[in-house]
Amino acid sequence: MFAPRTTPWPLVALFTAGYLPPYLLPTTVGRLDTGLPLTATQAGAVGSALLLSSATAGFLLASRMQRIGARTPARFGLALAVLGYGAASLTTAVPAVVAGAVLGGLGSGTAMTVAATRIAAERDPHRASTLGLLTVSALAGAVYLTVPHLGRAHGLPLAAIALTALAVWPLTGRLPGRAAPSSAAHGTGTTAPLPRRRSGLVLAAAVLCWSLAQNSLWGVSGRIGLTQAGLGDATLGVVFAVALGAGLLGVLAAGALGPRLGRAMPVGAGTVIIAGCIALTASATTPTTFAAGEIAWNTLYPVVLSYLIGLAASLDPRGRWAVLVGSASSLGTAAGPLTGSVLSAQAGYPVMGLVLAAGLLVVAAPMTAVALHTGGRPLLPGTVRRRGGTPAALVAAATGTPSGAVPEIGAAEQAVVEITVDAPAVAVQRAYDTAGPRQAAATPGSGAS
Repeated sequence: MFAPRTTPWPLVALFTAGYLPPYLLPTTVGRLDTGLPLTATQAGAVGSALLLSSATAGFLLASRMQRIGARTPARFGLALAVLGYGAASLTTAVPAVVAGAVLGGLGSGTAMTVAATRIAAERDPHRASTLGLLTVSALAGAVYLTVPHLGRAHGLPLAAIALTALAVWPLTGRLPGRAAPSSAAHGTGTTAPLPRRRSGLVLAAAVLCWSLAQNSLWGVSGRIGLTQAGLGDATLGVVFAVALGAGLLGVLAAGALGPRLGRAMPVGAGTVIIAGCIALTASATTPTTFAAGEIAWNTLYPVVLSYLIGLAASLDPRGRWAVLVGSASSLGTAAGPLTGSVLSAQAGYPVMGLVLAAGLLVVAAPMTAVALHTGGRPLLPGTVRRRGGTPAALVAAATGTPSGAVPEIGAAEQAVVEITVDAPAVAVQRAYDTAGPRQAAATPGSGAS
């Protein structure tokens, strides 16, 4: 684990390499059906296969990361990404492109799994994930602005992903190796059961639907702008570039706010506002309305996503729920473009937007409930507090302190008792009242240790 108060740049870089393929999915799929003999549906299927492969890696490795460590799987995943995406970018044979995309997806999914697992073990997982989102958003924006000037070759976005994985490779030397064999003795081994199963399953299912709604609109945004809002190709490109820039501002805002607002309010209120942005964008008939909805949506999306990643990381210090929730999000991302295409073809863009917005309003409730439930609440008056007034039990719940070190969150206060030592009996309550919380916490029998 990295030293406290330092930036885990290797994890941020690995996070970027793992999350870049979903960010570049629109341009990747768009170039497949223009540079290769594929229909739009077939190109979308290739993109879905890539993301499904990435999600599969997460599901397969989530329970094994503690045993195999971080360095070896990170290097293996980056190698697969370089090999797969690189090969797919250099050939025009459709079977080879499909195989390379699937292999590359497996590699980027492995890198994302390692990053999510290690970020969950950080002292401040929200800060690390926010830095990762900021980096991947900036890199994706640079690719979107640069690639159109390099031609229409199908392999340019794939090559960008492969080069990113290659650039991250040297940083893997700073990642930890295998876990210590004695970790199982402290309840953190590979046989430790998943904590907070109900909350984790609810969050994973809700995030899958949340991600599906986002990418259903993202997959057809270009067609909405061109055919319904009346934008030209150049103007549409400007709108998307500004939206990506707004996304960077959103990530910066999320990093600045950090945990000050908790997680429930950003997740719940942010999702409700996103639902309104999606309905506005899908029903837009003028360039101004479309641009407003698209930019507002892209500003809020990474903010809510950063808090969802932090929420998943808080469920298990070993990062298993972070990986499983991230993989569920990848499944939603993979199904999103197909869902958006089917809904818009059957009912039109405005109705599609209303359906997606309604779905987001439904999933906002369970996600907010999980955030409230896992956020903990203070003990009754008299609980020991850290500087700044944070209850010790809440600190333990957030940092992975072994159970039993502090009272269970929400538990009733224990009665004050007298314990006989080598001196007259010590009254615990009196020690607390006269010495203050900090000294009383160090008094044997104070109940704070």
